[in-house]
Amino acid sequence: MAKISRRQALAGAAAVPLALQGQAALAATPKDTLVVAKQIDDIITLDPAECYELSGIEVATNLYDRLLRYEAEDVTKMVGGVANMPSVSADGKVFTFKLKPNQKFHSGAPVTAEDCAFSLQRVVLLDKTPAFLVTQLGWTKANVKDLVKATAPDTLQFTITESYAPSMVMNLMTSIIASVVEKKIALANEKDGDLGNTWLKTNSAGSGAYKLISWKANESVSMEAYPGFRMGPANLKRVVIRHVAEPQTQRLMVEKGDVDVARDLSADQIKAVRGNKDLRIEDFAGANTWYLGLNMSDERLKNEKVRTAIKMLVDYDGMVNTFLKGQFFVQQSFLPVGFFSAMKYTPFKLDVAKAKALLAEAGYPNGFTIKLASNNSAPGPDIAQSIQQTMGQAGIKVEIVTSDRKTVLGDYRGRKTQMTLMSWGPDYFDPHTNADTFARNTDDSDGAATKPLAWRNHWSIPEISAQTALAAKELDAGKRKAMYEALQKKVTLEGPFVLMFQNVSEVTFRKNVSGFKLGITEDLNFYRTAKKA
Repeated sequence: MAKISRRQALAGAAAVPLALQGQAALAATPKDTLVVAKQIDDIITLDPAECYELSGIEVATNLYDRLLRYEAEDVTKMVGGVANMPSVSADGKVFTFKLKPNQKFHSGAPVTAEDCAFSLQRVVLLDKTPAFLVTQLGWTKANVKDLVKATAPDTLQFTITESYAPSMVMNLMTSIIASVVEKKIALANEKDGDLGNTWLKTNSAGSGAYKLISWKANESVSMEAYPGFRMGPANLKRVVIRHVAEPQTQRLMVEKGDVDVARDLSADQIKAVRGNKDLRIEDFAGANTWYLGLNMSDERLKNEKVRTAIKMLVDYDGMVNTFLKGQFFVQQSFLPVGFFSAMKYTPFKLDVAKAKALLAEAGYPNGFTIKLASNNSAPGPDIAQSIQQTMGQAGIKVEIVTSDRKTVLGDYRGRKTQMTLMSWGPDYFDPHTNADTFARNTDDSDGAATKPLAWRNHWSIPEISAQTALAAKELDAGKRKAMYEALQKKVTLEGPFVLMFQNVSEVTFRKNVSGFKLGITEDLNFYRTAKKA
């Protein structure tokens, strides 16, 4: 086969992914293309009604517009997206959205209120992982078409049956589930009544700043700028995200100029490249919570004294002061700092003596053997090894089982693991987004309608779930804050979560790259503002 340069391969959008499969050193990236090295093996689907993994949400953010947004220009202010800010009825139950004029999908078809209604309806009808975000509003397969509908070509109206603060509902409309999918395209690719789900896993039908050219699992995502985007075309014509699992490989690639951005360098590697005149390091505040999930179907982990002992057998400070330095800080709450009512909360420190005493009281004076599931991408293996070492000091023999992130997620969602090293990113800017998964589980059966993190770890908590529901409906800000603070303490101290860290993203750029916006959540990672000199 004749050899071609990467620049030649990138000349055609359809050819972009083909140029990304070789391991040899490559030439400088094209001036109109941003090439990013990132671990993206967590992507399972790019259908916004199903997408719930961090990398997939980031990609979908750039492919689809949403009803409401936090835009790159000011990520602190909620504004209209496809629609203007809604009017809300006096009882807080009916939300009416007027669409902005002259918007078009990537296909060229106009964006209509019917598309918006269809997009929200299909989240409920498909009942994939993110569906609970909107079913909590009282929407069901039986009623969603009556409660969510277009009342005019440019007017979407929906009614909620539960009493929530309007701000919480509007924040939901900035999340992945409010992405607007073109109804005609989705239904044209429908298979066995799936509303286009199978096709949309690997294709897009949106009106966002970019359209999808290709997603190849564990290889790359390629996107091309959409010139008709409502805020104007993106600065760069193409974005290519390469799956590069090893941080050391990412470092070599960004140093050579094979990629423009490296997203997952370790603390040591960041330190090593700071003196490179061709590179620039930028820090971005994150909101991901890193934790251990303890499956309480295991009799040992059902014992609260055992769980407390485990929480005392993690070297939180040691890790953030060594191999995690600059990229994480200790935060032992389910709410990330920066969210309303979040507490900077750190009640646990490494204390082997106290942990041993608790294990003895629980009936395990000699410890026990347990399996820890961890993904094989950095910093997972290093965190797992640190936990293995410190727990071993109290007699808990940790067997680390490493897999790619997709496998670990699947096993964890199926409640097949004993201990799981995992991270969680918020879905929208309201404390209910995390409380609703860490502090809610009203049905612990295998066939439960919703399966939050508490469910995944067999933590059946009807009373705490009721408190979580009340906090979401409280309109008095002071009272609501106090309710979430109480929930945070209860979950940290009693729950099956060893809450450890909040992230800080240290991103390595080639010096000629500017304007790339990384937000506190993946919903705010925007490629359209990126530039290359």
